[in-house]
Amino acid sequence: MNRFMEVLENILMPIAEKLNNNRHLTALRDGFLIALPLIIFGSILVVIANFPFLDQLIGEDAYAAYQAALGPASASTLSIMGLFVIIGIGYKLTASYGVEALYGGVVALAGFIILTPQTFEGVEGVIPTSTLGAEGMFVGILTAFLAAELYRYFVQKNLTIKMPAGVPEAVSRSFSALIPIALTLSVFLAIRILFSLTPFDSAQNFIYTVLQEPLTALGSGLPATIIAVLMIQIFWFFGLHGQILVNSVFDPIWYALNEQNLSAFQAGEELPNVVTKQFIDTFIVGMGGSGMTLAIVLWLFMLARSKQAKQLGKVGGPPGFFNVNEPIIFGLPIIMNPLILIPWLVAPVVIAVITYVTMSIGLVPKPAGIIVPWTTPIFLSGFLATGNAWQGAVLQLFNLAVVFIIWFPFLRILDRQYFRNEVEAEKETTNADNKQKSG
Repeated sequence: MNRFMEVLENILMPIAEKLNNNRHLTALRDGFLIALPLIIFGSILVVIANFPFLDQLIGEDAYAAYQAALGPASASTLSIMGLFVIIGIGYKLTASYGVEALYGGVVALAGFIILTPQTFEGVEGVIPTSTLGAEGMFVGILTAFLAAELYRYFVQKNLTIKMPAGVPEAVSRSFSALIPIALTLSVFLAIRILFSLTPFDSAQNFIYTVLQEPLTALGSGLPATIIAVLMIQIFWFFGLHGQILVNSVFDPIWYALNEQNLSAFQAGEELPNVVTKQFIDTFIVGMGGSGMTLAIVLWLFMLARSKQAKQLGKVGGPPGFFNVNEPIIFGLPIIMNPLILIPWLVAPVVIAVITYVTMSIGLVPKPAGIIVPWTTPIFLSGFLATGNAWQGAVLQLFNLAVVFIIWFPFLRILDRQYFRNEVEAEKETTNADNKQKSG
């Protein structure tokens, strides 16, 4: 076991360190976080607009008017989430170079608009919202990276207009950004012209056909999902935030799949994907945090004998209910603890398979594309993520029981170790006290 851990550490630690320190992956992660409040707002309104049985209570006409009134909330947030992510990535990446970050976000958005076809069903000057959401996500991410890099390069090469002293700072900044922005957007205009001369016609079509479609198909499958889940667990085992590291790579895929499901859910069509952002966040991470440690909290609270384990169950319970599990990860501990490596790796994979199978065969509805805040407690999150379906909550309860069973023997061994150590410590304390009294 020690040799195996040593090999894993030698292989994974350098990779994890590079991923964690990579400015582009960090900007990608932070770009999604900037968009998250807007995405959650739109998702909440989708839930409110699709309350179960509401059409039967108020009538179909009133229900249609009700949905039409709330529809703009999701249309102006979820349907165009790519725009917010682009601005966020451009802003964060530019800021990492110490350059004026706001212009980095703005030029990224402008570069994306230049590359986006502005024709819809023969009408000029119209941008279809599909290209601003999931379909255009990959182009947006690549555009934001390139735009921020070009802009900061031109700025750092001092290709700027220097205004004389006494000019207001806001005016001076605008003129300083003029040449770098003009050069950056000229590059994107040239790219658009070049793609118009190819069979793909646009960068959007090229990226979607060559890159996004194959990656999305790969990311929607169970094997890739299992690999992602395992990597999250392994990184956490070595003390690295696995969720952040893995999400930096998989989030563009999972969010694109999420958006496809949301569009189908709102249109009343069959949901195309099982694996989405909410598949991971709600049915794996959303049960106490990474590793589904709510089951561990319950075991410690109900069955532990040692004082240490009982106290940890009490401390880890309240935050664990809201999917914050640092007390368990560092207090059990999980990090670098060979005794719990097996359940730590096995349980999430088993749950991923169970969840995938039950949704694939229709026993439980697929995630509806509704972004549920990651702190939403278990059962409520499962209900909301599946489009207000009770089966989602029941599946979470079943999964929790499975995780509890998998962890049971390992936690019992760990608890016995703690209990023996406490008994021995008490004996040593008693003996020391007796010696002092006799002396």
